[in-house]
Amino acid sequence: MLIRTLSALECTKILTANRVGRLACAKDGQPYVVPFHYAHADAHLYAFSMPGKKIEWMRANPLVSVQVDEHSQGRGWRSVVVDGRYEELPDRIGHKLERDHAWSVLSKHADWWEPGALKPVVPPTADSAPHVFFRILIEQVSGREATE
Repeated sequence: MLIRTLSALECTKILTANRVGRLACAKDGQPYVVPFHYAHADAHLYAFSMPGKKIEWMRANPLVSVQVDEHSQGRGWRSVVVDGRYEELPDRIGHKLERDHAWSVLSKHADWWEPGALKPVVPPTADSAPHVFFRILIEQVSGREATE
């Protein structure tokens, strides 16, 4: 098996071609990893979620990592890791253009809202936002590829 480092352009192409990654965040020294659906554009990963643990933890500590992988024939694979910063796009004055852009990027994909809108717990109370648009600012990206 041969393993090589991917270029920044190759990493970007993988991020753009995929829609599901693993989002890692941490709070009080405890890591948490969860799958999430995203759309890649302009050095950001855009996403949508209901309030919950990942949003709470990213609000407390905006430094996150995202891992996206692809599997090929045999034992081959490609993996990209993003180090970035959580940026919430609230439904408030001053954030309308950013929020509209996030909606535009996400809505290019069929059923973009579904994974983030479904939650297996009691809906949030009326005084909290029913959903959260956010983005991950890509600060650093790296990747590897394994081929036989």
